[in-house]
Amino acid sequence: MISRISHVCIYVLDQESARRFYVDTLGFKIHTDAPMGPDMRWVTVCPPDQPDVEITLMPIRDGTMFTKETAESMKSLVKAGTFGFGVFETRDIYATYEELKAKGVQFKQAPKEEFYGIEAVFKDDSGNWFSLSQPK
Repeated sequence: MISRISHVCIYVLDQESARRFYVDTLGFKIHTDAPMGPDMRWVTVCPPDQPDVEITLMPIRDGTMFTKETAESMKSLVKAGTFGFGVFETRDIYATYEELKAKGVQFKQAPKEEFYGIEAVFKDDSGNWFSLSQPK
């Protein structure tokens, strides 16, 4: 029986840029940054209060995982904001919203009351969009 999840993947257009965005802008911590063969790195980050769940920042490129055509299609989907999605929680959405906005994060929606709490929606530097949520 499966007991827990340890890793999730976010496909990114530029791994180093994504690493800076998630660490320097969002405040995540580097969990692993290790070489994985020629021109490959295994980069995982985690929210400061959740070090046991690693987010793999996976670059989209042709080669071992994808054909050139598949990689180009995936890049287009990510850039368009139609591929990645996730929910990140915060204890103070208004403060976090203002902090991230001041750091240049692009929000698609300002904080708004919803039945499940307060939510704002933002994009990462690749185009993936996320819900920033403060649960009720």
